[in-house]
Amino acid sequence: MSSNRTVSRRQFFGITAGLGMGMAMAACGGSSRTNPSGAAVLAIEGDLQVVKRFPASGLVPPSVRVPISLADSTGILGNDGTRSFPAELTATVVDSTGAPVAEGITTTRRGDHHSVPYWAFVLDITDPGIYTLRLDAAASAEVSFQVDDPANVAAPVVGGSLPPFDTPTFDSPRGVNPVCTRADEPCPFHTVTLTEALASGKPIAYLIGTPAYCKTGTCAPGLNDMITVSKKVGDAAVFVHADIYTDSSATTVAPAVRAYMLDFEPVLYVTRNDGTIDTRLDSVFEAEEIEAALARVGVS
Repeated sequence: MSSNRTVSRRQFFGITAGLGMGMAMAACGGSSRTNPSGAAVLAIEGDLQVVKRFPASGLVPPSVRVPISLADSTGILGNDGTRSFPAELTATVVDSTGAPVAEGITTTRRGDHHSVPYWAFVLDITDPGIYTLRLDAAASAEVSFQVDDPANVAAPVVGGSLPPFDTPTFDSPRGVNPVCTRADEPCPFHTVTLTEALASGKPIAYLIGTPAYCKTGTCAPGLNDMITVSKKVGDAAVFVHADIYTDSSATTVAPAVRAYMLDFEPVLYVTRNDGTIDTRLDSVFEAEEIEAALARVGVS
């Protein structure tokens, strides 16, 4: 993004595949199966479609997180009480030639308190390229994703250092108003800048996202979960949040977005105490995933 880029909220979301939840549709007959443990892996009638919950670019080896949701001919399937969802989904991943690179990859359902549940597959992939994830319970339900060479990704990636940035704080908004668009009240993650947090020598959880315009989908629930986790871990880690726009008109992208060359939101970076990025959670996440990321860097 150029330093003076101005876009509407619709334009910004139009280039954020993880938030736009663009569908990769693959019709198939609904069915119900069990895996060897006996857990239901599909309990949805009718045509099944896979909904992307990850960005169109910026996924890098060797650990690739691919969250998905489900839809049928009526639309995206949400937590409205009208459907039952599988506790687990199992998938196979193939490369561009159709050769399998991962089989029997199972993940559990998440986001029961979000408007739409999701399943986040974490895949061991070593080479950049185009891959396809196919649900084992309904093999024609699939979604393709691109894995990039880290050297070609502008945004910070796992294994690199999280660049310091003077994020807006309550004491120094730096041209951003409101500093935090959380609906009930501003979140508590605007007392120190990211630069100051990185100087603390503690692990960092840094969220870039706009809760005001995504109250039920991903950003607001993710931020609320982050607040819950922060209360559990106390001062063992430093939590920082930066909003996406400079003001409530949601037309000008904030400096925090431009600093990292982001074209999607939300994104949560978790670093080790030396500022090295250990985990990056894109587009949709919940408390358990945040806790697991912090545990990886010694915070519990």
